[in-house]
Amino acid sequence: MEPIKRRQFLKSSFLGGMALTMPFGYDLKYFSNKSDYTSQVGLTTGDHRADMAFRALQPFSKQIKRGIGNKRVLIKPNNVMIDHQLAATHVDSLEGILEFLKSIGITENIVIAESAAGGATFDGFDNYKYFDLQKKYPVKLIDLDQEKYELIHVFDEKDFRPHPVRTSSLILDPDTYVISAAKFKTHDRVLATLSLKNIVFGAPIKDLGFSWDKNRKAGTKNDKPIGHGSGIRGINYNTFSMAKLLHPDLSVIEGFEGMEGNGPNRGTPVDHRVCVAGTDWLASDRVAIELMGIDFADVGYLNYCADAGMGEGDLAKIEIIGEQLKDHIKSYKLSDNIEKQLIWKQPLG
Repeated sequence: MEPIKRRQFLKSSFLGGMALTMPFGYDLKYFSNKSDYTSQVGLTTGDHRADMAFRALQPFSKQIKRGIGNKRVLIKPNNVMIDHQLAATHVDSLEGILEFLKSIGITENIVIAESAAGGATFDGFDNYKYFDLQKKYPVKLIDLDQEKYELIHVFDEKDFRPHPVRTSSLILDPDTYVISAAKFKTHDRVLATLSLKNIVFGAPIKDLGFSWDKNRKAGTKNDKPIGHGSGIRGINYNTFSMAKLLHPDLSVIEGFEGMEGNGPNRGTPVDHRVCVAGTDWLASDRVAIELMGIDFADVGYLNYCADAGMGEGDLAKIEIIGEQLKDHIKSYKLSDNIEKQLIWKQPLG
């Protein structure tokens, strides 16, 4: 962080903590009691990731503090790759979340935990400077691949049979308050990966020593691909199915620099400078989809979740707190295989 910007951020976070009943930086006109709204989502813009995340969370201060209670707080970044910053949650976004938690008096039992998709989790934490956060905040960093797990079962469209997936006990634990620190990214199988998918596919674990490159330790396995269900229909259904157990309690989706095209790891940057946050993860993902200029009707797993009443998927029933949604929409280029991804909308036969 640049020194001046950091001082400004810390000053605003202090003021935010002093006035939980009036979120700092917001106009009263955004706090309506309209009966047609069922969910609220914070939307901020700016030039600093930490400040954007902090301000997006402020309207939910009381609700978040009440939801955490005496639970462990688990912040789950998106590290689909361990050496490509555009594909991963930025350390400044994590700092914004930690500073917010401090402002509402949550300073104990906080962990940053991940099972990185493409390599050793702690190598990614080191590459992205996450360990530096321990110098400023009472937070522990955890590699979920080295922790306890439970088995859940998912569908495979090749054989229509249930398949076991080793899944993080920490994330499944009802005494864990799960914060999804996600990214705005397109995806090559489900159009976009946001706060829900960050949890659903971060929770399955892999063996220590597993990687996708030549350094892979012989005999090691990765359970994340099992959840993909061997196809577009499989991954959409499994993401929906696992969401019943693995959804976040709080979503913070960074769009400071999004990824378009062949995401989630081979896309190109989008200078967007937005951040979305909320306690209704589906509403948060819905707003992010709109900001990316993606047709919500094309995103299978989120439509399934909306149909099942897991959150609010109707944009007309979501109150946007902060910036005006229409002023910050950008049309993200989709993956080259977009037509293939839409097969979930077609009947079998």
